[in-house]
Amino acid sequence: MMQFIGRFIREEEGATAVEYGLMVVLIAVVIIGSVTLVGTKLDGVFNYVQGKLVTPS
Repeated sequence: MMQFIGRFIREEEGATAVEYGLMVVLIAVVIIGSVTLVGTKLDGVFNYVQGKLVTPS
């Protein structure tokens, strides 16, 4: 049992997998935030264009 614990502590592959997992989560959060922000702005642009098409000035 002690050998397993010692090997587990020295093992670096698990730490690398956790680091990659954290990077993936961080990238996903940035992408979701960006898409939400751009989507909100784009919605405003479409509403503006729609208003101009329906009631031309």
